[in-house]
Amino acid sequence: MDVEMIADELYGLTPNQFTAARDAYVAEARKAKDPAAAKAIAALRRPVAAAWAANLLARQQPQETARFLTLGENLREAHRTLDAEQLRTASRQQHQLVTTLARTAAALAGEAGQPVSDTVLQAIEQILHGVLAHPDVARQWAAGRLVRVPEATVDFTAIAPETAPPRPAPAASPAKRTRPNQRQRHDDDARLRDLERARTAAAQADTEAARCEQELREAREAESATRALAEKAGKRVRRLEHDLRTARQEQQQSVAASAQAREALKAAERAAREARRAAERSHGEAERLGSTFGSATD
Repeated sequence: MDVEMIADELYGLTPNQFTAARDAYVAEARKAKDPAAAKAIAALRRPVAAAWAANLLARQQPQETARFLTLGENLREAHRTLDAEQLRTASRQQHQLVTTLARTAAALAGEAGQPVSDTVLQAIEQILHGVLAHPDVARQWAAGRLVRVPEATVDFTAIAPETAPPRPAPAASPAKRTRPNQRQRHDDDARLRDLERARTAAAQADTEAARCEQELREAREAESATRALAEKAGKRVRRLEHDLRTARQEQQQSVAASAQAREALKAAERAAREARRAAERSHGEAERLGSTFGSATD
């Protein structure tokens, strides 16, 4: 079985269709005696609502997806090199695109019959921030196979400024001092980076809270569903126990009736044997009397 093709199909389904379809493929793989495929398919996890909507965006908007992935590469590069101008340009695009793409994903989900709440919309935004910050999240999203909302990222931790190589400073002339406007630009760049980090921290803190609230709701829904299943199973167990008790009573009655029938059969057999013997004796007596009567008449 082609596991990749099956996975691509499954992650194109809505979340409420995912589990049943996955389990059906697992059963099919086991029936085909393909344990490796069965194990790989069973390991696929159902995406949460926000992840599914983000995946839908990546699948149906390939050009916007490519543009956003390029923006992520540019942002990570800007943070790595501390390129203020590139960071300024990419940051402006970041906030605009995250909001626009999150709303597009919500609209696509609604068209697919899965409208999203404001909380899920915020979780989609958190996913898109994660795509910009983390290459592994970007790869999963680009493949349309994201499962969970990534943890909120205060900054691009993989490319933190303290790990970046220092930028070479221009050689200073002994006869000249640093101009005030150069110091001002340096201070402005530092303030810009601090502002971007603060904005990112605030936005992602909001989306992290939204993600937690969404997971809480999903956990409550799952608990309610499993409780309903448990109650249904309990009713079925009680019904089966009642049926079992009734069947046992009927079995006991049948055993008793069978024993009585066997006794009646034995009695009938004894009566039949005695009746046959009596009939034989009667025939013998009739023959004897007939013979005696014949001799007397002669």
